[in-house]
Amino acid sequence: MASLDFDIEEARFRRFYAEQQVPLAATCSQVTQRVQKLVSEAGGVEVAKIEGRVKDVEECIQKFVRKYRPALEEHNTAYEIRPFITDLIGVRVVCLYEDEPEKIASIVREHFAVIDITDKTSAVESTEASFGYKGLHLDLKLDASQHNHPELAPFAGMAFELQVRTIIQDSWSVLDHRIKYKKSIPGPLKRRINVLSALFELADREFRQIRDATAAEILQAPDETVEAEAEQGVPQAQALARTTGGPSSELNAFTFLKIATHFFKDFEFEPSKVDAFVDDIQSWAPGMTRARFNALLRETIAIVKRYKEHFEALNPQASFNPFTVMRHCLYLHDRTLFRAALRNSVRDAFSVWLAEHGGAKSSATA
Repeated sequence: MASLDFDIEEARFRRFYAEQQVPLAATCSQVTQRVQKLVSEAGGVEVAKIEGRVKDVEECIQKFVRKYRPALEEHNTAYEIRPFITDLIGVRVVCLYEDEPEKIASIVREHFAVIDITDKTSAVESTEASFGYKGLHLDLKLDASQHNHPELAPFAGMAFELQVRTIIQDSWSVLDHRIKYKKSIPGPLKRRINVLSALFELADREFRQIRDATAAEILQAPDETVEAEAEQGVPQAQALARTTGGPSSELNAFTFLKIATHFFKDFEFEPSKVDAFVDDIQSWAPGMTRARFNALLRETIAIVKRYKEHFEALNPQASFNPFTVMRHCLYLHDRTLFRAALRNSVRDAFSVWLAEHGGAKSSATA
């Protein structure tokens, strides 16, 4: 029964917590796994981490004392501590970009009953002078659709808090807790804290805009249509200018991807490997243009593909992926300039095969 005696209610809550530690941990684990599965299956969101925790008993009591006890006792309202701790079980989803928390919230709202939503991002952004922690908090519980999952049946009706943050917001939250004094402090120090918070907010925005700009660059990179136009009677130089913005268009990650995906349509190029490979090419041949790279692939790829078949027949377990093909193409195009594209043993094996099969370059296309 609820009372106005804090000592009694604190002792009662501590007993509850001690008795329920094991089931609380089990609930936390199952709910975290369920959220992770739902987000993964939905796709379209890049997640840095998903983790769950049962709130420490001391933190629970301190939260109650700080947020609820004064008003309850002021109005002589009897209470129990347990109903006020809505985040006893907490799940945190940390995503990469600032437009993704709402996407995650939409996913989980379809599968859990929503008790309450606290949009701390909107609260901060609604004022001109306010900076601070941003994120989306949802108080949820298992709804009827979740009861069909046997592993969740024991936890029907159990409430938990879901926090959704970007990786920048998560970092700010960690650092913000280390700043001991933020309100009743001299103005210049308070201003420095606000400036720091604003920089974090700017970083969040810039990461999203860089992501969007990268996607736009890939879409706008010229299509691989030079050969088709040339075959239709369009002069090669004119075709190159039309598709590259000029014959001197320098090879970069975006134009490389358009060329590479033309030759290797079913291969998914990992961004970090693309970045490193293009950087290598530019170090071997500074000023390498898109037109030149495209031309040298067309010139050599037929021979390299024949060597690839030979190599894989002898080494069925070995990998000869598109990056390996292109390294061989570079070497075949200019064995001095692109000597570093192949390791010594690989280069020697390729050279032996070329000598045996006639190493003349072919103008055949992919």
